[in-house]
Amino acid sequence: MAASDSWEEMMNAVQAFHDKHRFRETGGEEMLYRVALMAEELGEISSCVSKGKGREALAEEVADLLILVMGTAIAQDFDLNQAFWNKMEKLMQRQSRMIDGRIRVSEFRDMD
Repeated sequence: MAASDSWEEMMNAVQAFHDKHRFRETGGEEMLYRVALMAEELGEISSCVSKGKGREALAEEVADLLILVMGTAIAQDFDLNQAFWNKMEKLMQRQSRMIDGRIRVSEFRDMD
């Protein structure tokens, strides 16, 4: 499969994967199942990092997670591209803080 930077082509490829395996009809688009698969992928990403498996293995696991996230947008019928840009706009307005020696960007709420 040829690489493409087109978001639409990427989403079409994920849709074709869902269609090929009949995810909608066979439980592959059920949300609790998808969340479990995403948690599994996060575990595999963690394993790559903690065991020093290298950039290629990490890239493959991150791609698996991205495909699952894109498939979740398909399963729940929302525009992930638009959701991304909406969220980036919010994130760019947030402040950052150093917490335990690491940068954190969040909606900090000070406790009074």
